[in-house]
Amino acid sequence: MEVKVMKNILGENEKIAEDNRKFFRDKKVFVLNLMGSPGSGKTTLLEKTLARLTKEIKVAVIEGDLFTARDAERIEKQGVPVVQINTAGGCHLDAAMVQRAAESLDLDKINLLIVENVGNLVCPAEFDIGENMKAVVLSITEGDDKPLKYPLIFKESAVCVLNKIDLLTFTNFNLEQAREDLITIHPQIEIFETSATKDIGIYNWCEFIIDKLVSSSY
Repeated sequence: MEVKVMKNILGENEKIAEDNRKFFRDKKVFVLNLMGSPGSGKTTLLEKTLARLTKEIKVAVIEGDLFTARDAERIEKQGVPVVQINTAGGCHLDAAMVQRAAESLDLDKINLLIVENVGNLVCPAEFDIGENMKAVVLSITEGDDKPLKYPLIFKESAVCVLNKIDLLTFTNFNLEQAREDLITIHPQIEIFETSATKDIGIYNWCEFIIDKLVSSSY
Protein backbone atom coordinates (compact mmCIF):
# COMPACT_ATOMS: atom_id res chain seq x y z
CA MET A 1 0.00 0.00 0.00
CA GLU A 2 2.82 2.42 0.81
CA VAL A 3 4.39 1.79 -2.59
CA LYS A 4 1.10 2.63 -4.31
CA VAL A 5 0.81 5.87 -2.36
CA MET A 6 4.36 6.87 -3.25
CA LYS A 7 3.74 6.10 -6.90
CA ASN A 8 0.60 8.24 -6.82
CA ILE A 9 2.50 11.14 -5.24
CA LEU A 10 5.32 10.96 -7.77
CA GLY A 11 2.89 10.45 -10.65
CA GLU A 12 0.91 13.56 -9.77
CA ASN A 13 4.12 15.51 -9.33
CA GLU A 14 5.31 14.44 -12.79
CA LYS A 15 2.10 15.73 -14.37
CA ILE A 16 2.49 19.15 -12.76
CA ALA A 17 6.21 19.20 -13.58
CA GLU A 18 5.41 18.69 -17.27
CA ASP A 19 2.87 21.52 -17.08
CA ASN A 20 5.56 23.69 -15.51
CA ARG A 21 8.06 22.73 -18.17
CA LYS A 22 5.68 23.67 -20.98
CA PHE A 23 4.76 26.92 -19.24
CA PHE A 24 8.41 27.92 -18.74
CA ARG A 25 9.22 26.95 -22.33
CA ASP A 26 6.36 29.08 -23.65
CA LYS A 27 7.64 31.97 -21.54
CA LYS A 28 11.19 31.31 -22.81
CA VAL A 29 12.50 30.95 -19.26
CA PHE A 30 15.38 28.58 -18.52
CA VAL A 31 15.01 26.94 -15.09
CA LEU A 32 17.95 25.78 -12.97
CA ASN A 33 17.25 23.59 -9.92
CA LEU A 34 20.10 24.20 -7.45
CA MET A 35 20.44 21.46 -4.83
CA GLY A 36 22.82 20.51 -2.05
CA SER A 37 23.21 19.91 1.68
CA PRO A 38 22.71 22.55 4.37
CA GLY A 39 26.03 24.36 4.70
CA SER A 40 27.34 23.41 1.27
CA GLY A 41 27.41 27.09 0.34
CA LYS A 42 24.46 27.14 -2.07
CA THR A 43 23.21 30.56 -1.08
CA THR A 44 26.65 32.18 -1.12
CA LEU A 45 27.32 30.58 -4.50
CA LEU A 46 23.98 31.91 -5.69
CA GLU A 47 24.81 35.42 -4.47
CA LYS A 48 28.10 35.42 -6.39
CA THR A 49 26.39 33.88 -9.43
CA LEU A 50 23.74 36.60 -9.48
CA ALA A 51 26.33 39.35 -9.07
CA ARG A 52 27.89 38.23 -12.35
CA LEU A 53 24.91 36.97 -14.33
CA THR A 54 22.64 39.95 -13.77
CA LYS A 55 25.06 42.09 -15.74
CA GLU A 56 24.04 40.16 -18.86
CA ILE A 57 20.69 38.46 -18.31
CA LYS A 58 17.46 38.89 -16.37
CA VAL A 59 17.20 36.50 -13.44
CA ALA A 60 14.62 35.64 -10.78
CA VAL A 61 14.95 33.28 -7.82
CA ILE A 62 12.67 30.94 -5.91
CA GLU A 63 14.08 30.16 -2.46
CA GLY A 64 13.15 26.91 -0.72
CA ASP A 65 13.68 26.42 2.98
CA LEU A 66 12.00 24.75 5.93
CA PHE A 67 11.54 27.96 7.91
CA THR A 68 12.49 31.69 7.83
CA ALA A 69 13.07 33.99 4.87
CA ARG A 70 16.73 34.69 5.65
CA ASP A 71 18.07 33.30 2.38
CA ALA A 72 15.46 35.20 0.37
CA GLU A 73 16.45 38.39 2.17
CA ARG A 74 20.06 37.80 1.21
CA ILE A 75 19.14 37.19 -2.43
CA GLU A 76 16.85 40.21 -2.57
CA LYS A 77 19.89 42.41 -1.89
CA GLN A 78 21.21 41.31 -5.30
CA GLY A 79 18.39 43.29 -6.90
CA VAL A 80 16.50 40.35 -8.39
CA PRO A 81 12.86 39.27 -7.95
CA VAL A 82 12.68 36.52 -5.31
CA VAL A 83 9.90 34.36 -3.87
CA GLN A 84 10.32 32.40 -0.64
CA ILE A 85 8.78 28.95 -0.19
CA ASN A 86 8.70 27.59 3.36
CA THR A 87 7.97 23.87 3.50
CA ALA A 88 7.39 23.86 7.30
CA GLY A 89 9.48 20.71 7.67
CA GLY A 90 9.18 19.26 4.18
CA CYS A 91 12.50 17.98 2.86
CA HIS A 92 12.13 19.17 -0.75
CA LEU A 93 10.29 21.41 -3.16
CA ASP A 94 7.77 19.80 -5.47
CA ALA A 95 6.32 20.87 -8.79
CA ALA A 96 3.11 22.30 -7.29
CA MET A 97 5.06 24.53 -4.89
CA VAL A 98 7.16 25.89 -7.74
CA GLN A 99 4.06 26.37 -9.90
CA ARG A 100 2.41 28.54 -7.23
CA ALA A 101 5.59 30.52 -6.56
CA ALA A 102 6.15 31.19 -10.28
CA GLU A 103 2.71 32.79 -10.47
CA SER A 104 4.09 35.59 -8.27
CA LEU A 105 6.81 36.42 -10.80
CA ASP A 106 6.57 38.41 -14.03
CA LEU A 107 8.21 35.76 -16.18
CA ASP A 108 7.82 37.87 -19.33
CA LYS A 109 10.70 39.93 -17.94
CA ILE A 110 12.88 36.95 -16.99
CA ASN A 111 15.34 34.80 -18.96
CA LEU A 112 16.60 32.60 -16.13
CA LEU A 113 14.83 31.26 -13.05
CA ILE A 114 17.03 29.72 -10.37
CA VAL A 115 15.33 27.56 -7.76
CA GLU A 116 17.40 27.02 -4.63
CA ASN A 117 15.97 23.80 -3.26
CA VAL A 118 15.72 22.74 0.38
CA GLY A 119 19.08 21.64 1.80
CA ASN A 120 19.10 17.87 1.35
CA LEU A 121 21.00 15.29 -0.71
CA VAL A 122 18.10 12.83 -0.89
CA CYS A 123 14.53 14.05 -1.44
CA PRO A 124 15.08 16.91 -3.93
CA ALA A 125 16.56 14.49 -6.48
CA GLU A 126 13.32 12.49 -6.59
CA PHE A 127 10.99 15.37 -7.42
CA ASP A 128 10.98 16.95 -10.87
CA ILE A 129 9.89 20.59 -10.64
CA GLY A 130 9.84 21.26 -14.38
CA GLU A 131 13.43 22.47 -14.57
CA ASN A 132 15.73 22.44 -17.58
CA MET A 133 18.74 21.42 -15.54
CA LYS A 134 19.62 20.15 -12.09
CA ALA A 135 22.86 21.18 -10.38
CA VAL A 136 24.19 19.88 -7.09
CA VAL A 137 26.61 21.68 -4.79
CA LEU A 138 28.99 19.51 -2.76
CA SER A 139 31.31 21.27 -0.36
CA ILE A 140 34.80 19.99 0.32
CA THR A 141 34.02 19.95 4.04
CA GLU A 142 31.26 17.35 3.54
CA GLY A 143 33.67 14.61 2.52
CA ASP A 144 34.46 12.82 -0.74
CA ASP A 145 32.22 9.86 0.10
CA LYS A 146 28.97 11.69 -0.61
CA PRO A 147 28.62 10.79 -4.32
CA LEU A 148 28.65 7.06 -3.53
CA LYS A 149 26.48 7.45 -0.42
CA TYR A 150 23.86 9.57 -2.19
CA PRO A 151 24.23 8.58 -5.86
CA LEU A 152 20.78 9.57 -7.16
CA ILE A 153 21.20 13.32 -6.78
CA PHE A 154 24.54 13.18 -8.63
CA LYS A 155 23.13 10.88 -11.31
CA GLU A 156 20.20 13.27 -11.89
CA SER A 157 22.32 16.42 -11.98
CA ALA A 158 23.90 17.74 -15.16
CA VAL A 159 26.56 19.51 -13.13
CA CYS A 160 28.29 19.17 -9.77
CA VAL A 161 29.88 22.20 -8.13
CA LEU A 162 32.65 21.24 -5.72
CA ASN A 163 32.51 24.27 -3.45
CA LYS A 164 34.87 25.54 -0.73
CA ILE A 165 37.83 24.33 -2.78
CA ASP A 166 40.00 26.81 -0.87
CA LEU A 167 39.68 24.54 2.17
CA LEU A 168 40.96 21.44 0.37
CA THR A 169 44.36 21.41 2.09
CA PHE A 170 42.69 21.55 5.52
CA THR A 171 40.64 18.40 4.94
CA ASN A 172 41.17 14.78 3.93
CA PHE A 173 38.91 15.26 0.90
CA ASN A 174 40.29 13.18 -1.99
CA LEU A 175 39.55 15.33 -5.04
CA GLU A 176 40.71 12.74 -7.56
CA GLN A 177 38.55 10.04 -5.96
CA ALA A 178 35.52 12.33 -5.84
CA ARG A 179 35.88 13.14 -9.52
CA GLU A 180 36.26 9.46 -10.37
CA ASP A 181 33.15 8.56 -8.37
CA LEU A 182 31.11 11.36 -9.94
CA ILE A 183 32.04 10.27 -13.46
CA THR A 184 31.30 6.63 -12.61
CA ILE A 185 27.83 7.62 -11.44
CA HIS A 186 27.22 10.06 -14.29
CA PRO A 187 29.78 9.92 -17.14
CA GLN A 188 28.51 13.16 -18.74
CA ILE A 189 28.44 15.24 -15.56
CA GLU A 190 30.14 18.64 -15.66
CA ILE A 191 32.34 19.36 -12.65
CA PHE A 192 33.33 22.81 -11.42
CA GLU A 193 35.66 23.65 -8.56
CA THR A 194 34.66 26.83 -6.77
CA SER A 195 35.07 28.86 -3.65
CA ALA A 196 32.12 31.21 -3.43
CA THR A 197 33.68 33.18 -0.58
CA LYS A 198 36.97 33.63 -2.47
CA ASP A 199 35.45 34.11 -5.95
CA ILE A 200 37.35 31.09 -7.26
CA GLY A 201 35.82 29.35 -10.28
CA ILE A 202 32.73 31.58 -10.35
CA TYR A 203 33.46 32.91 -13.83
CA ASN A 204 33.61 29.44 -15.42
CA TRP A 205 30.47 28.32 -13.58
CA CYS A 206 28.57 31.39 -14.77
CA GLU A 207 29.79 31.01 -18.34
CA PHE A 208 28.49 27.44 -18.27
CA ILE A 209 25.03 28.68 -17.25
CA ILE A 210 25.06 31.34 -19.97
CA ASP A 211 26.07 28.76 -22.59
CA LYS A 212 23.20 26.51 -21.50
CA LEU A 213 20.82 29.43 -21.69
CA VAL A 214 21.99 30.42 -25.16
CA SER A 215 21.96 26.87 -26.52
CA SER A 216 18.37 26.43 -25.33
CA SER A 217 17.37 29.38 -27.56
CA TYR A 218 15.85 31.11 -24.54
